[in-house]
Amino acid sequence: MDIIKIGILTLSDRASSGIYEDKATAEVERILNSYIKNEIIYFKELIPDDYDLIIKKLLYLVDEKECDLVITSGGTGPALRDVTPEATEAVCDKLMPGFGELMRLESLKFVPTAILSRQSAGIRNKSFIINLPGNPKAIAECLEPVFPAIPYCIDLIGGAYIEGNDEAIQVFRPKKKCQN
Repeated sequence: MDIIKIGILTLSDRASSGIYEDKATAEVERILNSYIKNEIIYFKELIPDDYDLIIKKLLYLVDEKECDLVITSGGTGPALRDVTPEATEAVCDKLMPGFGELMRLESLKFVPTAILSRQSAGIRNKSFIINLPGNPKAIAECLEPVFPAIPYCIDLIGGAYIEGNDEAIQVFRPKKKCQN
């Protein structure tokens, strides 16, 4: 089984300055540990909502640490300092808009202000990057519907093979064609 490298980049001016406790990082890690059977090596960063710093950390996680998956949490709303989607899109070779669309659609089932969310996703090299909200409850609500497609996306870009934990989530991969 492949060892999976995952970067968790949490964006929060207040949590990074110690005004309140970061609960988002632990929630992302908890969910991924339940969804993924493979051994996981985590690279975790908690930084303020700063465009240039976000780009620097995304490049570090993808280009230097060679993470298969990078999950950001926070900075996806309409506030002036919310720049995570812009930074993500700046480093990606390809955007994957369906992930943000599905997360917004699912979030609208819980709160009408989900329409204000600007989550994005994309690919850089062999890494898949996805933006999640900063609220722990919203993280779970957004990650559950999109995660089944993430391992196959990583397969298609040449990343590590992520094995899903069927007791927690059903990962989708198309069936292999029969060989005659």
